[in-house]
Amino acid sequence: MSVSLTESAARQIKKQLEKRGKGLGLKLGVKQSGCSGYAYTIDYADALNEGDAVFENFDVKVIVAANDLQYIDGIELDYRREGINEAFQFNNPNAKGTCGCGESFSV
Repeated sequence: MSVSLTESAARQIKKQLEKRGKGLGLKLGVKQSGCSGYAYTIDYADALNEGDAVFENFDVKVIVAANDLQYIDGIELDYRREGINEAFQFNNPNAKGTCGCGESFSV
């Protein structure tokens, strides 16, 4: 099982955690949503729950609930700026399709 970050994503997460002033790392998950079935969720993690998996890249922790790991195992989280737009990008090898707007994916 693995979840990885690019250096750009790690820098952005560190910056957000420093601005917030607390937190163990980034909580990455999925929820049922959209026309393709699942959408990614991102939040701060202030504590670990039983069964959480912890992955560390570039001194940044990513926490994933056990139930969500099957959908995002092997994912690489990137952070990109293109013009005035900037956002996290999810490179998920488990995604078999995405909706036209890019909000959801199927496995």
